[in-house]
Amino acid sequence: MNNRYFIELSYRGTNFHGWQIQENANSVQAELNRALNLLLKEDISTLGAGRTDTGVHAKYFIAHFDTARQDLNDNPSFIYHLNKILPNDISVKAIRAVKPETHARFDAISRTYHYYMCRDKDPFWQELAWLYHGSLNIDLMQKAADTLFNYDDFTSFSKVGSDNKTSICKIATAKWEAKDNLLIFEITADRFLRNMVRAIVGTLVEVGREKTSIERFEEIIAAKNRSLAGTSAPAEGLYLTHIKYPDSIYQI
Repeated sequence: MNNRYFIELSYRGTNFHGWQIQENANSVQAELNRALNLLLKEDISTLGAGRTDTGVHAKYFIAHFDTARQDLNDNPSFIYHLNKILPNDISVKAIRAVKPETHARFDAISRTYHYYMCRDKDPFWQELAWLYHGSLNIDLMQKAADTLFNYDDFTSFSKVGSDNKTSICKIATAKWEAKDNLLIFEITADRFLRNMVRAIVGTLVEVGREKTSIERFEEIIAAKNRSLAGTSAPAEGLYLTHIKYPDSIYQI
């Protein structure tokens, strides 16, 4: 009988073509599968909580996998050896036993992303934030972000051609913070569409540049037309930072 586990990991996405396995391109999922196969000597196939695009990072990501092993729950020795195999830009933080029917993607209650913008050149944020030169009206950007709570269809911020069954999302948090040299946008929702956060950030920056009014921002959302929204913000500034699950999924 197989046992199902959640594996918590973080990764720097710079050198990967996203989470999901792709032909002729390196991915986080491929590296994790390879390391687990090597260590467990089984044919392990992980399934992630979602996809992150090329160059996007994750401070917190969850995948699940099945194995015959029964001793992996909070097993520090296994985690240590797994991290020895994985490349330096992927780190496993924890492994927890979950109930057999638990699904990393479909059982998630909410996801949180942070987007980082760097206002002055900083070598320590190279490829880890959007280096943005120019003044922005943060108050206007926050007022526009506050209007997101008035809507639940975000087709205007979805990647064209995405195979979404629905474009309905419930946003719970959308806030900007200025911290030293950084501008940080935090957004939480029950689900996200492909490219949604980067499209929202790119459009909010147009508001901050005072090229798009708050009224126009709302019109863009209501139109359900991606071509009306701003250019997507660069991938290197986006981080998946948390995924919430019900406590009931974990094995006691």
